[in-house]
Amino acid sequence: VQLQASGGGLVQAGGSLRLSCAASGRTFSDYAMGWFRQGPGKEREFVVGISRKGGSTGYADSVKGRFTISRDNVNNMVYLQMNSLKPEDTAVYYCAASRRVGLIGSGRYSSPSEYDIWGLGTQVTVSS
Repeated sequence: VQLQASGGGLVQAGGSLRLSCAASGRTFSDYAMGWFRQGPGKEREFVVGISRKGGSTGYADSVKGRFTISRDNVNNMVYLQMNSLKPEDTAVYYCAASRRVGLIGSGRYSSPSEYDIWGLGTQVTVSS
């Protein structure tokens, strides 16, 4: 599987963006998926994860109630709907894939080391 994130841009605080992650390959549904972000001068941090069939999700506290992850296993896509954006959401956003069985149900889904494949990021900038 190869991943390509898109949909980033410049938005005012309070606005919305929808990120997409396109996956190539025939085994997309074998992977749990996650979104991570890395802000200026910061370490990469977990945003949200979704299980292989989309039945389970896990969110970072900082984005709960504002961001929503979804996936389309027919078209090999993962989406991140971001609402009520804040300047602190400014970062490069990365999608990642993990073959770990039961990842989202475990306590490990927020760790970057659990993800095997990373795409190139897409920049999100939120102005105040």
